[in-house]
Amino acid sequence: MSEFKFEILEHLAQLSTNAKGWSKELTSVSWNEREPKYDIRDWSPDYSKMGKGLTFTQEELKGLRDALNRMELD
Repeated sequence: MSEFKFEILEHLAQLSTNAKGWSKELTSVSWNEREPKYDIRDWSPDYSKMGKGLTFTQEELKGLRDALNRMELD
């Protein structure tokens, strides 16, 4: 398996934390030295490991924001 590089540029929001200390976060991440994207995924406490996640361009994140704003959440 080939290695990949990532750099978390900004921690935007911590959405939750589980019993093992992993946190689900919205971050701005540069993958393999490319333009940063917005990312939602689980991170280990020291950010050395990650879970599967979702990555969004700015336009995709705006679409998600708009969809969430239209939802009625109790």
